Amino acid sequence: MTTPDEDAVRRRKIGFRAWHRGTREMDLIMGRFADAKLAELDAAGLDSFEALMEQPDPDLYKWVSGEAPVPADVDAAFLARIRDFHANTGALRG
Repeated sequence: MTTPDEDAVRRRKIGFRAWHRGTREMDLIMGRFADAKLAELDAAGLDSFEALMEQPDPDLYKWVSGEAPVPADVDAAFLARIRDFHANTGALRG
């Protein structure tokens, strides 16, 4: 179990990483999602988000945009949350 301070530090680190991916497109996709949803994620959600951020930007972009199928070892349900968030905000077209 983490303390509130440890949880806050973890969330700040995740938020920073979400906005500093390496490609502007993924900064916007992951960063906007983090800004809107990070505070409401439980520990499992944080784990899933962190695991997705370990994926290479080109692959992650293809999965989020629907250009490529999501591999079995990737949390497709959490990825769908990110995709749905952007579809509802109009950030992803197509």
